[in-house]
Amino acid sequence: MALSRNLTLTFSSESSIEEELKRESTADAITILISYLVMFAYISLTLGDTSRLSSFYISSKVLLGLAGVMLVMLSVLGSVGIFSALGVKSTLIIMEVIPFLVLAVGVDNMCILVHAVKRQQLDLPLERRMSNALVEVGPSITLASLSEVLAFAVGSFISMPACRVFSMFAALAVLLDFLLQITAFVALIVLDSSRAEDKRVDCLPCMKVHPMHVDFDKGVGQSKPGFLARYMKEVHAPILSIWGVKLVVIAIFTALTLASIALSTRIEPGLEQDIVLPRDSYLQGYFKNISEYLRIGPPLYFVVKNYNYSSESMHTNQLCSISQCNSTSLLNEIARAALVPDTSYIAKPAASWLDDFLVWVSPEAFGCCRKFMDGSYCPPDDQPPCCAVGEGSCVSDGVCKDCTTCFRHSDLHNDRPSTAEFWQKLPWFLSALPSADCAKGGHGAYTSSVELKGYESGIIQASSFRTYHTPLNKQVDYVNSMRAAREFCSRVSDSLKIEIFPYSVFYMFFEQYLNIWKTALVNIAIAIGAVFIVCLVITCSLWSSSIILLVLVMIVVDLMGVMAILNIQLNAVSVVNLVMSVGIAVEFCVHMTHSFTVASGDKDQRVKQALGTMGASVFSGITLTKLVGVIVLCFSRTEVFVIYYFQMYLSLVLLGFLHGLVFLPVALSIFGPPSRCINNEDGEDSSSTSS
Repeated sequence: MALSRNLTLTFSSESSIEEELKRESTADAITILISYLVMFAYISLTLGDTSRLSSFYISSKVLLGLAGVMLVMLSVLGSVGIFSALGVKSTLIIMEVIPFLVLAVGVDNMCILVHAVKRQQLDLPLERRMSNALVEVGPSITLASLSEVLAFAVGSFISMPACRVFSMFAALAVLLDFLLQITAFVALIVLDSSRAEDKRVDCLPCMKVHPMHVDFDKGVGQSKPGFLARYMKEVHAPILSIWGVKLVVIAIFTALTLASIALSTRIEPGLEQDIVLPRDSYLQGYFKNISEYLRIGPPLYFVVKNYNYSSESMHTNQLCSISQCNSTSLLNEIARAALVPDTSYIAKPAASWLDDFLVWVSPEAFGCCRKFMDGSYCPPDDQPPCCAVGEGSCVSDGVCKDCTTCFRHSDLHNDRPSTAEFWQKLPWFLSALPSADCAKGGHGAYTSSVELKGYESGIIQASSFRTYHTPLNKQVDYVNSMRAAREFCSRVSDSLKIEIFPYSVFYMFFEQYLNIWKTALVNIAIAIGAVFIVCLVITCSLWSSSIILLVLVMIVVDLMGVMAILNIQLNAVSVVNLVMSVGIAVEFCVHMTHSFTVASGDKDQRVKQALGTMGASVFSGITLTKLVGVIVLCFSRTEVFVIYYFQMYLSLVLLGFLHGLVFLPVALSIFGPPSRCINNEDGEDSSSTSS
C-alpha cells in the first residue's frame, strides 16, 4: 500500500529486535564455519613437511591437524557442558567467539610442539625426541596457557554479565585445551611420527608405501631449517642487531604507544543498534529514519520517593511550580534545565500531577472539584449524569444542581488543602475525566503517575513527573543524557533533602556504559597483573616478567588507539575483546622470552638463536594461523562481526606480530635478563635441558 502511493514505510514491533538478533546468530554460521575450515587447512599444511613433493602424502599431517582441531572442539564442548550442568546459560558471543579463541590459542601450541619435535636429532629414539621437545617448549607453553587461563578467570569476578560469563567459559575451555594438548596431542604426535617413519600414508595409515616408490634416503620429516627459520636467523636477526635499527625501533614503538594513549580518550561508549543487526534487516531503515526525522526524544520521568503531603511538611512547595512554590523547587529546576537542552538533554518542562491537582482543588477552578451534599464526588456539568437537559446520555435531569465546590478560600491554608482533604480529594482527581468545563482532570494523564498504596499515612511512596529528552541520535547522546539526568537528580536531591531519581525506557540498556571505562581498565589491569604473577611464579625472574608485562601493556594500549582510529565503540563486546587480547598477546612474547632466557652467548647471539628457533614458530604457528582465520570474517553479513571481530582481531594479530618479532627482540637485546643456559661436560650448551 505504501509503495502504490509512492511512500516509504519503515516499522518496528516489540519483538523485532529479538527476532532479528536470532536471525543474525545464524546468518554468519557459514562464514564462521569457513573461517574454521581455512584455519584447519592451514594447520594441516604448516604441521607437515612440504619440501619433497614426492613424499607429500606421507610427510603431510592432515590427520594430526584434524585431531588437534577435534581436541579444541572437545575442550569447548567440555566447558559448555560443565557450566550448563551448573545452570550457567551460554550466550551468542560464547558460541561464536570462544571456539575461534580456543582454536587460535590451541593451534599455537600444536605448531610449537610439532616444530620442536622436528628440530630434534633424527638419530634419537622417537620417545627421546618427544621428551626433549617437551623440555624445550613445555615451560613456555605452560606459562602462556596458565597466563591465559588466569587472565580470563579474573574476568569472571566483574559485574558486567556478558563479560563475566564469557570469561568463565573461556577460562575453562583454555584450561581443558591445555590439558588435552600436553596429554592427548603429545601422544598423537608420537603416533603420527611413527606412522611417517613406517612410511604409511597420511589419512590412510593402513596403507604402507614401499621404499622403492619414494626416495627416503634423507628420511621423512628430517630436521632441516625451513625458509622462515633461515630468514629469521640470517636476515631478520642481523638487521635488528644493528644499533641504529634498535634506536629507530625503540623510538617508533614508544611514539606509537604515546599516540595510542592520546587517541584512546576519543573512544566513545555504546553499541549502535544498526551495527548489531544484519545488513539486510528491515530495521536498518527504521533506525535510520528515527535518527534523521524524529524531533522528540524518549520520555523522561523524575521519580520522587516518600513525598510527605501533610500540612506540616514543606515537601509540597519544594516540588510544585505554581504560586507560593519555592523558586528552587524540583519542577522549577526542571524548567530551568529545559532552557539549556544542549547540556541537560531535557526538552521541555515536566508535566506535573501535583500542580494540576492543586489547581483542580482551588476555588477558582469552580467547574473541577465539586461534591454533593453528602460529600461524595460530583462530576463537571458536561459529563454524565450532570449533562444538559434533554440529552439521552443523562441518567436524570438536574441531578447535579445540588453540587457545590469542594473548597472556599477560607477552607484552604495558604492555598493548600489540609492533610485530610489532600488524602480524600487525590483519588477524585486521578479518576476525573478532562472535559470542556474542567480540563485539569487527572484520569489518563496521571493515572500511573502516583502510587496510592499506603498513601493514607500522609506519605506517597512514589510519584513521577514526566518530561522528554531532546532527540537522541547517537549512542553517546543516550549515555550523556542518562549521565546528565542522574547528575541533575543528585544535585536537586541534595538541595531539597528529598530522594529523587530519573528513569527512561532506555536506561536499563545503557546503565553499563556509565562505568564502562572503569570496567574495561580494571579488567585489563587485573588480566595483565594475573599474567605477570604467573610469569613471575613459573620463571622466577622479575626481569623477564617485567619485559613481558611491558610488551603486553604496549599491545593493549596500541589496540585501543586503533579502536579510536577505526571508530570502534567501547561496549561489552569490545571489553571482552580487550581482555581476550591480553591472553592472545601472551603468545607473541612468552615463547620468545623463554627461548632467549635459555639460549647461550651474548644478548645479540641469544636473540639470533631465539628468532631462529622460536621466531619461525611464532610467525607461522601464531601470526599466520590467526591471520588466515580472521581474514574470512571480513565477508560477514553482519556489521558487528566485521567491526568487532575482523577489524579488532586483525589489528591484534598485526600488533602482536610487530611487538613480538620486532620490538621484543630489540628490547631483549638491550634490556634482556642474563642467560640461564647450563653447559654440559662437552662444553656444549644444553638449553633444551634447562627448565
